[in-house]
Formats: sequence, C-alpha cells, structure tokens
Amino acid sequence: MNPAYRVPVGKFPLRDRFVSQENAASTPITEMVVNSLITSHHDGAKVNAGKIKVSGMAWDGGYGISSVQVSTDGGKTWAAATLGQDLGRFAFRPWNIDLVAKKGKNAVMVNATNKLGQSQTSELIFNPAGYHNNVMQNITLNA
Repeated sequence: MNPAYRVPVGKFPLRDRFVSQENAASTPITEMVVNSLITSHHDGAKVNAGKIKVSGMAWDGGYGISSVQVSTDGGKTWAAATLGQDLGRFAFRPWNIDLVAKKGKNAVMVNATNKLGQSQTSELIFNPAGYHNNVMQNITLNA
C-alpha cells in the first residue's frame, strides 16, 4: 500500500485511518465511500411516458445505507426511494422509486447516505489514481 491504493490526505471521509502509513501527501484507502447506481435503466434509455419504476443499488464501507434520494430536477428537490432488505452491513442495498416520466427528456439523479451521515458528492474529487469516484449518477430517460 505504499505506492498504490492511496488517496490525497484530507480529501475523503475516513474513519478507520492507517495513520502509520500516511505521509504528507497521501493516505492508504481503508474503506469504501458511499455510492449508488441506477441499474434499471441506462443513460438515454427509451421509456413510456407516465409512471415508471427506477431501481438500483447502494453501498458503503460497512456502516450501512440509511437512505437513497432521487431527484428529477437537477438536485433542487429530492424524493426518498424505498430501500430493499438490509442483508448486512457489507451487502449492497437495493432501492426503487416510482417516477412520472414526462414526454421528452427526463433527468434522474441518485444520492445515497449511510448511517454516519456520509453521502455522495456532486463533483468529482480528483486524485491521480481515480479512486473513490462517488459522484451522484445522473442519467437521462427519453419518454
């Protein structure tokens, strides 16, 4: 873990740090950040106008997912998705939500939060190796 699997110090929330392996510029990755994906549809998918079900998965470093929020207006407002069964702190957590697709382009954005209150970021936190990319997924559905 000396030359690889490291992120810049202070850029990511870490509870369980490996302090003896830190240096002035970087720290080893010791846990996963909160993340979620829309798995029911791909970006640009064609859907029927009207009620649609959007679903996906959320996960984190073992603290547990407490909520998943979905936005259809670029993050101005959020609606709570229904969480699936919690199969344990390290398991992926399914989620789903019913949305109304209007004729034309429909943006759908997802954001998960864990039981510590950590959530996804709206902008990429750059690091040379590209680790911990947990930017909120944003797709467009065409009705």
